[in-house]
Amino acid sequence: MDVNAKYKDSVFSFLFSNPDALRELYSAIEGVDLPADIPVSINTLSDILYMDQINDISFTVDNRLVVLIEHQSTINRNMPLRLLLYIARVYEKIIDRKKLYQSNPEKIPEPEFIVLYNGKAEYPDHEALKLSELFKDAANLRAAAPSLAALELVVHVYNINRGRNAAIIARSETLGGYSAFIGKIRENEKTMSRAEAMKTAIKDCVDNNILKSFLETHSTEVFNMLLSEWNIEEAKTVWREEAWEEGREKGRVEGRVEGREAGRVEGRVEGHEEILKLLKSGKPLEDVLKEYGGN
Repeated sequence: MDVNAKYKDSVFSFLFSNPDALRELYSAIEGVDLPADIPVSINTLSDILYMDQINDISFTVDNRLVVLIEHQSTINRNMPLRLLLYIARVYEKIIDRKKLYQSNPEKIPEPEFIVLYNGKAEYPDHEALKLSELFKDAANLRAAAPSLAALELVVHVYNINRGRNAAIIARSETLGGYSAFIGKIRENEKTMSRAEAMKTAIKDCVDNNILKSFLETHSTEVFNMLLSEWNIEEAKTVWREEAWEEGREKGRVEGRVEGREAGRVEGRVEGHEEILKLLKSGKPLEDVLKEYGGN
């Protein structure tokens, strides 16, 4: 596996960045056994919108299935909408557009959408999120309600924290190792700094034959990826809380000057973009917060 020198991948997408690992992961989630001779082709989207990568993992299985897998450490009920945008881009990438204008129907790989969650908040072993649950109520604009939604997309979310979905974890040594690795870091963080917790977890996993080859070969890359990834997630959490507080305050306080408020919000957004750039470059979160403490 080639490593992006700027650590723009996530540890999860880096770990599952080859067809054999994806074959094992998909087989574990679906409870099947994909033979080694069934081709798995990676077509993950790349873009400048988020750390040079829009979605975590996208691949086709025998050109009959197209699977999008996202790894989430926070609960996000907008995943059906996000994955709708992703799958449209993926189809654009893998389909010959000229064939869209022929009279014969063009068969396309059937999509499948999976989210693997390992955040700290409580979450069930499995939940199905539907795009139709995000639709606004338009019942009074129709003579009769349709029997089926004109557009639907179902995302299956699986909790991969330690002790959850044991059957899936048991079928994939790599996924089980990843779950154990993240669990060790979180346990270590109770008594250590984040950096020390990560370094200790890497050593402990190697000593206990958990992702041993991967961590021995890529320990530095994994440390930098994960530190940057978690710092950005922490910053996003702070911004979400700030946005909620600002929204509540705006609801309470009336008569604000609209132009002044718009300028203040715009300044915060620009500041946040600068903070993201610094975090992506590997600058420690503590240093960034000191520099932008007034934002």
